[in-house]
Amino acid sequence: MEQHTMKVIARIRSDFPEKFGIPRQSGLVPELRSKIVFEPEFRNADALRGIEGFSHLWLIWQFSAAVRDTWSPTVRPPRLGGNERVGVFATRSPFRPNALGLSCVKLEGVQHEDGLGDVLLVSGADLMDLTPIYDIKPYLPYADCHPDATDAFEESRSAKPLEVVFPDVLLQKIPTDKRAGLIQALSQNPCPGYQHDPNRRYGFNFSSFDVRFQIDGDTLTVVEI
Repeated sequence: MEQHTMKVIARIRSDFPEKFGIPRQSGLVPELRSKIVFEPEFRNADALRGIEGFSHLWLIWQFSAAVRDTWSPTVRPPRLGGNERVGVFATRSPFRPNALGLSCVKLEGVQHEDGLGDVLLVSGADLMDLTPIYDIKPYLPYADCHPDATDAFEESRSAKPLEVVFPDVLLQKIPTDKRAGLIQALSQNPCPGYQHDPNRRYGFNFSSFDVRFQIDGDTLTVVEI
């Protein structure tokens, strides 16, 4: 078949209501906590039987904020400066023919919630809040882990995390259980690689907070919450 209709089986609940600020890959910010809530049709405890025996899961999902009617064979990854074009299938760009994403997350547990059934508690996700999920599969270390794998863009990803300066008076506005995740997300430098203006203010929404910051060299300073 040239076309196939897929059902949304679940949606993630994360602290990122918008694309900007989300970690570029899953696993980069392990302190981020998210919740996977199944659609009513799939709220069957039997479907999760045995899942807690796995430490990590694969999520197959949709770049729901990047769906387009057309596609381009090449894209310009921001981490490469935003000018160099490479093949779309040689990147993890959201602008793809089918706008599908693949993420590996850590399973922290299964929790029953009234009105929602059993939900999955996960960490390290790189999904926007309410992102539709099409499938969930267990991560298998013996088959999925390849220590000898190579990365064509390794040099552009080798920069160390930014030092985050978060004034205590502003940090106190963030709930204790969300601070580590926010700081880790900021340290990954959410800005495109071609932006280097130390006087420019950037910002993204995290949970119910509007986080504003500036970047000067290797230091990111939070200036407003």
